[in-house]
Amino acid sequence: MLQTFKAVLTGNRLEWLDETPEMSDRPLEVHVTILESHPGRETVSRGQKMAEALEKLAALNTFAGVDPVAWQRDIRQD
Repeated sequence: MLQTFKAVLTGNRLEWLDETPEMSDRPLEVHVTILESHPGRETVSRGQKMAEALEKLAALNTFAGVDPVAWQRDIRQD
């Protein structure tokens, strides 16, 4: 019986959207059907969203006044 899983194909990489198929370390044979894009529906990978969020955080310069070595010493109380 064939199972269907939703995924986004970016280059040669599939990113599962909902349920993830059970996989082992061996190659898994799949059939991919390209669906037409819906107007106004953007498909952005989770990695791309994370990169954008990190860029925004970096632009805020939130941790500019924090000395990481002093912070770690204080936290660890060595």
